[in-house]
Amino acid sequence: MTNSSRETVTLGGGCFWCLEAVFDQLKGVLDVVSGYAGGQVENPTYKQVCAGTTGHAEVVQVVFDPQQIGFRELLEVFFTVHDPTTLNRQGADVGTQYRSAIFYHSEEQRSTALKLIDELNAANAWTKPIVTEVTAISSFYPAENYHQEYFIHNAAQPYCQFVVAPKLSKFRSQYAARLKE
Repeated sequence: MTNSSRETVTLGGGCFWCLEAVFDQLKGVLDVVSGYAGGQVENPTYKQVCAGTTGHAEVVQVVFDPQQIGFRELLEVFFTVHDPTTLNRQGADVGTQYRSAIFYHSEEQRSTALKLIDELNAANAWTKPIVTEVTAISSFYPAENYHQEYFIHNAAQPYCQFVVAPKLSKFRSQYAARLKE
């Protein structure tokens, strides 16, 4: 596979454990790394980001093959696995670190994201307007190793059972044809 058949996008939609668990199972996704983006501190720690003082969002950096899955399709999944209408929160997770965000890696990604948001708002896909931030990626810091593949290694943990697993189940039923084999 050549580099031209790889694209990267960085997405924030609440806790990165949820997004990683979803995108890891999507056909065409080559790699998913949990981390931090959009802040002012270099190499922040999970503790710093959770304190809400660094400006970072919990994100996943998704590497995908655009010949297997288009960027727009990735975003369509993204918008169905979190609530893009709540400012700085996802469920009980509250703070700017849990904001809905698309950190684009190209002008084409920015344009596609803004167009899809306009279409979803015009179609009243949600009862409230989408507040997802669309910003150029400036830096990405991988989260600590224990956050990588968190759901796979910690499925019995209460947060995973009550928050991650239901989102993953909804995703699997809605996108069964798009799951990796």
